[in-house]
Amino acid sequence: MMPKIAIVENNTLAVLGLKQLLQAVIPVMDVDTFGTFAELEQHSPDAYVHYFISVEVLQSHRAFFAERRRKTIVLTPEPSSDAIFEGFHCLSFNQPEHELTRAIIHLQQYAHSGGRHLPPMQVKELTKREIEVMKLIVKGYINKEIADKLCIGLSTVVTHRKNIMEKLGLKSVSALTIYAVTHGYVSISEV
Repeated sequence: MMPKIAIVENNTLAVLGLKQLLQAVIPVMDVDTFGTFAELEQHSPDAYVHYFISVEVLQSHRAFFAERRRKTIVLTPEPSSDAIFEGFHCLSFNQPEHELTRAIIHLQQYAHSGGRHLPPMQVKELTKREIEVMKLIVKGYINKEIADKLCIGLSTVVTHRKNIMEKLGLKSVSALTIYAVTHGYVSISEV
């Protein structure tokens, strides 16, 4: 059984986007979505290790989430220091994808540094060259730049990328970034 994350938000498009991003960034978690707090209540709410909730859900059900403050992430339109959010982790959803991914990495690192509290991923070992390629990928280099930097052919870089993703069972650069940061291959400041 994989740990579960709940998203409680009535904006279907936002929910679908966040769900996809979370599944890419934290592939060892199941993500369930709920349009209302009442839907969450019908599905064993304490079975979730984290809740991503809208500001409206926090305002309407503050007592419930205050008791689960460490597990709750409030989705805000912009970074805010309002008193209503005091003690809660906040995630601004109005930012570019790479910044949102980075913010989720920061949250993940804060709560699960080094993978603690997360189930282990079943992965095959990477070669030294694959690790070199992975580090450059998560630092934002494109295939041609990686090939030039490592003095290898472009097709070799493409093959390494494919092998890395298959070995780790990942589907996106965001997920690869999380893997590289949580396993100490790169620091969060390098991505």
